Amino acid sequence: MDTFESVDALLNFAMEKEEEANKFYLGLAVKMEREHMKKVFTGFAAEEAKHKEKISAVKEGKQLMPVEQKITDLKIGDYLVDVPAGPDMDYQDALILAMKKEKASFRLYTDLAATTEDSTLQSLMQGLAQEEAKHKLRLEMEYDEFFLTEGY
Repeated sequence: MDTFESVDALLNFAMEKEEEANKFYLGLAVKMEREHMKKVFTGFAAEEAKHKEKISAVKEGKQLMPVEQKITDLKIGDYLVDVPAGPDMDYQDALILAMKKEKASFRLYTDLAATTEDSTLQSLMQGLAQEEAKHKLRLEMEYDEFFLTEGY
């Protein structure tokens, strides 16, 4: 991982990643036929926007609450083949792509936490990693329910 020349550079990078994630989920929401998943992806987009607000608050000097708990990882996404993003993605491919993206975001924030000695930044990055883990868990549960349990 690259090193950051300043705390602001690290925070700006993290805010850019959250903005990208927000746009990604809004794009997926538009493509979904199932109203339930439109709402899920729109909700994820809103959560990514909140993550950006948290990062911005730290940038402005505000303190955040420490990480509450570790999130269970079903690891379903770890065993699925990568799928390309495209306008004709089906529901299953959208879930797989989103799971992979959340796993990458979790790793990013875990790695970012390791790049700093600042306890506030470490706490922020660890907290964001856990938020991304929650997203992945929700996606894995959805995948399990519709594609593993029901045997699609």
